[in-house]
Amino acid sequence: MGRFFEFVGNHPWLVTALVMTVVALLINESRRHLLGFKEVSPNEAVRLMNREEAVVLDVREDGEYKEGHIINARHIPVGVLESRCNELESLKEKPLIVYCRTGQRAAKASAILQRQGFKSVYKLNGGIMAWTGANMPVSKG
Repeated sequence: MGRFFEFVGNHPWLVTALVMTVVALLINESRRHLLGFKEVSPNEAVRLMNREEAVVLDVREDGEYKEGHIINARHIPVGVLESRCNELESLKEKPLIVYCRTGQRAAKASAILQRQGFKSVYKLNGGIMAWTGANMPVSKG
């Protein structure tokens, strides 16, 4: 035990970096748990769509949606999602994959959907940018 304290005394910056890394990991994991929705990669999203008939929801603005979106994605901008949740009422028991450009608006939309009683909400990690970066198909118009 004495060697441990000797190491800490001789390498305070290393120990500080280790503690900060552990704290950051704990915060990230607790945040993910508290949000109530899961994040999925593009490959995991495709698996959910194929095996569990997941529905995809694009929460970007109209112009962004028209520039390119995931095939068969439903479109409800995050700004009007709460008032239009009734359009998704029949999907409450199905897996729902939510995405935007990079993930910020999708996180907000996922939280809204969780509060509205949707059972399986997934946020596409990295949004449409990650989707296209993984060479997944998009539909335009």
